[in-house]
Amino acid sequence: MGEVKKMELKKTKPLSIFMDRHDVSDAVTAENVAQLHQQDLKIQHKFGCNALTYWFDDKRKTAFCLVEAPTAQAVIDMHNHAHGEVPHQIIEVDSNLVESFLGRIEDPKKSQNTELNIINDPAFRTLMVMEIKKLSLTKDELLQNINKSFNKIFGNFNGTVVKKTYDYLLVSFQSVSKAVLCALEIQSEFKTFAKDLDDHNFQLKIGLNSGVPVTKKTTLFEDTIKLAERMCNIYNAEIVVSSEIKDLYKSENMNVFIEGGQIFVLTKADEKFLNNLMDYTEEKWKNTDLKVDDFCKHLGYSKSQLYRKMISLIDKSPNTFLKEFRLNEALKMLNKRTSNISEIAYDTGFNSLSYFSKCFQKRYNLLPSNYLSVN
Repeated sequence: MGEVKKMELKKTKPLSIFMDRHDVSDAVTAENVAQLHQQDLKIQHKFGCNALTYWFDDKRKTAFCLVEAPTAQAVIDMHNHAHGEVPHQIIEVDSNLVESFLGRIEDPKKSQNTELNIINDPAFRTLMVMEIKKLSLTKDELLQNINKSFNKIFGNFNGTVVKKTYDYLLVSFQSVSKAVLCALEIQSEFKTFAKDLDDHNFQLKIGLNSGVPVTKKTTLFEDTIKLAERMCNIYNAEIVVSSEIKDLYKSENMNVFIEGGQIFVLTKADEKFLNNLMDYTEEKWKNTDLKVDDFCKHLGYSKSQLYRKMISLIDKSPNTFLKEFRLNEALKMLNKRTSNISEIAYDTGFNSLSYFSKCFQKRYNLLPSNYLSVN
């Protein structure tokens, strides 16, 4: 009787959603991938799977399968049994996020070939990260009103909002050109809002990057999102784009890119530096003994080289950059109210409470204790 109950529980256990990545040879075509998908559909029940849909990027020779299954291994076993093309990477995903990023979670009803259901849809997307940075801790109606206007603009350029908070937006686009033009319209709208309110307490930052949903990381578009977020640290432009975004835009617009200083383009070297800097900072920032020399050693720069590079890219010296990073993390902890001020000071790498309070007041024009009392 006990065994029967165990079997019943196993059958009713909810399935998970997995997305895998296949790196294919240059000879593979969209028809080939559609045929493989059909072979999965024929035997999926044997492994408790439901092959929902797939994406194929002929330009980059990558295919991505979305499968409902009891385990990741079941997906691998299904592919192996059906055609032997096992994935190079597989991650568990949230179906709502997949739909937000990619627009669907199952095969389209209509296709170019009804028998094979060939799907002409690469999973490559352009992602926009938009941050509205507060230059002071005073509240303002700008943040309350601006998102309403932005939602309409995203719709006009076929952008889908994936994540949204009062000061952060993540938006997915299929078209690189529409993403860039949308960023420019957002920039114009923001300036109108700020001018109408005569408000200078906020700063708009937009990062545009492109990529595929599954890499070597564990979440969807993780590499693409991370760099787009880090672009929002670039000081001398409101809109920052990756080198790939520029190249893709030019390929869609007769080899012409938008000039006039409205957009800052990161070079490949800048992207590498920014990622290395942020990776190291995120790993070491809590260490009270962390020094500029440690950054120099890790990044392979002399002190003067590192200083010049950081000033040119983010307009902050290494010491100022680290201090402001810690203060931003401290502000997040204060908002959560899970620790007292003294604990937060030491947890964020400051070696004394008095120095932390001094730095916080200088940055935000409020003592930490006063900030807690008014928020």
